[in-house]
Amino acid sequence: MLSHEQIWAAIDRLAERHDLTPSGLARRAGLDPTSFNKSKRLSADGRLRWPSTESIAKVLDATGATMEQFMGFMRPANSLFGLPDGAFPQGSSIPLLGFAQAGAGGFFDDGGFPAGHGWDVVEFPAAPSQKAGVYALEVQGDSMMPLYRDGDVLIVEPGAQVRRNDRVVVKTREGEVMAKVLLRQSPRSIELMSLNPEHPNRTIELSDVDWIARIIWASQ
Repeated sequence: MLSHEQIWAAIDRLAERHDLTPSGLARRAGLDPTSFNKSKRLSADGRLRWPSTESIAKVLDATGATMEQFMGFMRPANSLFGLPDGAFPQGSSIPLLGFAQAGAGGFFDDGGFPAGHGWDVVEFPAAPSQKAGVYALEVQGDSMMPLYRDGDVLIVEPGAQVRRNDRVVVKTREGEVMAKVLLRQSPRSIELMSLNPEHPNRTIELSDVDWIARIIWASQ
């Protein structure tokens, strides 16, 4: 089953292949230049927005790409690690922890990197040297529906620069761990959009944040 992230990642990679921004790709295909902007990929209440089949068809026609090539761009490992189309990297084991455990002490160092004992492992198709320090968090419960379901695995990269509209995992100094969308960050606080429309958005003082890490991949 194709995921929301895979579809949009394929569009981004197709744009990059032709030295275009997502806006430039949309313009070349005769679409509104904002059609593929990151702000259009989620609605204001956090619901997923998908590109239409008509938009994808126009993009393929405008670039001369085949559907097979477009499907190849959806491979998450390649998009993350810059491998050629059709190349599959050798797998490796990375630390895995449940969200409930992540709120407890002793599993992370001061920078949000995995530390201590009690971690499980999960196979991930990348060598550790390519993404040093990455680890996996297993979603538990339905608080992140409809984007992430119970049992989904989120691959997190601590220390990576986070920007507006990135999906992030945040741990507070009180031990609360949450996956959200970063709306904005000021010198004093961060504003987070909830993935589940039934949960309110959050504003957290930076002094109350233990660490924040970017989600780079999800098993869905």
